[in-house]
Amino acid sequence: MEPFSPTFWLALLNIVFIDLILAGDNAIVIGLAARNLHPSVQKKAILYGTGGALLIRIVATIIVLWLLKVPWLLLAGGLLLIWIAYKLLADQEDEHNDIQAGSSLWAAIRTIIIADAAMGLDNVIAVAGAAQQHLVLVILGLLISVPIIVWGSTLFIKLINRFPWIIYIGAIVLGYTASNMITEEQRIMPFFNEHPALRILFIAVVICGIVLAGYRKRSSSNKKQNKPQHSYS
Repeated sequence: MEPFSPTFWLALLNIVFIDLILAGDNAIVIGLAARNLHPSVQKKAILYGTGGALLIRIVATIIVLWLLKVPWLLLAGGLLLIWIAYKLLADQEDEHNDIQAGSSLWAAIRTIIIADAAMGLDNVIAVAGAAQQHLVLVILGLLISVPIIVWGSTLFIKLINRFPWIIYIGAIVLGYTASNMITEEQRIMPFFNEHPALRILFIAVVICGIVLAGYRKRSSSNKKQNKPQHSYS
């Protein structure tokens, strides 16, 4: 991939979008960790905590980029990303009640960094896959998306709540990234290169499978939540 070519910019846009789609958890962690601090200190906690989390994420993504060059790990990463894409659609519960608010600036910063590192595996794998093993894309994508997460996370979460179809677009992008990773696994890439139609069909099947499975799960969960509770005396 040539630097700053149309393909490069498209991949960069893909990385930023993936980061934003998967940023809901990060935004919640930031808000919960800093909620008990004085407003004058909250901004510092958010900036320093997010900065530390960004550095860890860049290092982790670089490590994953290197690991994906090991035989069969590109395939494993693609399969894991398919599961992440499905979970993006299927999960609707709040899983962050155990994030404790920091009582001091450094306690909040530590909480943000540790929680982000623990929860950031999906972002790291997705970004590494979308970057197609291009280090500059990884760093640029994270540098662009993290400030948006910090200052625009609340707005983006509101947009997702108001327009649920954004989640489906995110799942489609993740599905494409995952299936593309699998087809680029060195051990099976020659087969897909010889049969480009099968490669397109495989990508389409993966994307449709993720969307349909996620939609059925969300519909089932909504029916259970809306089902009237009968009391018997």
